[in-house]
Amino acid sequence: MRYEKGHKDETRRHILDVASAQFRESGIAAVGLSGIMSEAGLTNGAFYSHFASKEDLVREVLIDALTRREERHKANLENGVALESTIRDYLSTRHRDHAGTGCPTAALVAEIARHPKATRDAFTGKVADIIVLMAEQIRQGSAKERRRKAITIYSTMVGALQLARAVNDKELSDEILENAVEAAVTIANER
Repeated sequence: MRYEKGHKDETRRHILDVASAQFRESGIAAVGLSGIMSEAGLTNGAFYSHFASKEDLVREVLIDALTRREERHKANLENGVALESTIRDYLSTRHRDHAGTGCPTAALVAEIARHPKATRDAFTGKVADIIVLMAEQIRQGSAKERRRKAITIYSTMVGALQLARAVNDKELSDEILENAVEAAVTIANER
């Protein structure tokens, strides 16, 4: 059977999107290739015409999802969106409650620490790019001070979101988010 031009790229994109949502929602270890391919409406055999292994898919998902997040940071910077807005959006109840469409860092960071070097290298590069963009949104201080603040803010955001998702007390979860917003905004606005 002959497919239209671009079909393979579209299929690959679809597999990436399905895997990305499943990994963020359930975790990498909990998601199998057969579940991804089934939800994508494809056979297991079709997987290997797009990816060499599950680890290859994990790496590609991370690169893709973090590139999209990086593009949002670039757009915010280009459009003059204040870092405070980025912080508030990231630490929102909407983001907390929808891990499958949220930040891959907060959803997967604990698992990524146990993955092979190539996956961690890809992750590290993308996180470093996001930190650079966040530092550019900070108006006060030297380049070194802005980078230090960006690392602290990003770490606070990721950790707070993870903790807010992990606790089973909604009131405490909301408090974690609110207090993390306050702390991150304070750091961003320090002179």
